Amino acid sequence: MYLKGSAALLVLLAGCHQCVSDTSDTPVPPEFSQNNGTLYAVCKMRPSTLLEEGLPKVFGQVLFKQDDPQEELQILLRFRGFPREGSPEPRAVHIHQYGDLSRGCDATGGHYNPYGVHHPNHPGDFGNFEPQQGKIYTVIKSKASLFKGLSVIGRAVVIHEKIDDLGRGGDAGSLLHGNAGRRLGCCVIGISSPSLWNMYHQQYERRLRRN
Repeated sequence: MYLKGSAALLVLLAGCHQCVSDTSDTPVPPEFSQNNGTLYAVCKMRPSTLLEEGLPKVFGQVLFKQDDPQEELQILLRFRGFPREGSPEPRAVHIHQYGDLSRGCDATGGHYNPYGVHHPNHPGDFGNFEPQQGKIYTVIKSKASLFKGLSVIGRAVVIHEKIDDLGRGGDAGSLLHGNAGRRLGCCVIGISSPSLWNMYHQQYERRLRRN
């Protein structure tokens, strides 16, 4: 009876272990099934409340679309407010660790770096973007994700004053943040419906066809 009981207990524990392993991953949001297996998110960019005089005030949106946890994250950047005169200066855009805008953009922390690696290998290191006629309007792909434990939902997007040196600056700051300078604007990433993505992505594609 003891052997039979022990065997039954082992089977029960094995079954429970399997139950735990099947549910240990963070569940996907309900919007995943509501939108036919795609997650959308939006980040409404606003100038830092601590912005110094003379720096550009940047407004716009960062839109996200990911069709599946295994697919690349698509990102649409749509910013305005840069100087129209003179040579356009490329600006760096990154995902930062905290969705905390309590001190302008300074409370967003450093770059989102879940793997503990050097810049520019963080999943939210988007790179540099050159404004055209005072605007940035482009679509990129990223290794960041909207899904499960490494989701960037609730974190911040920050646009910087300067160009990102992409880790080639030869100092400690270069390997942390690319020496991209002060934080012009920021926003918090939140789940959204498909409507903004569909509208602005269609607009972006029409512009590409015209050009």
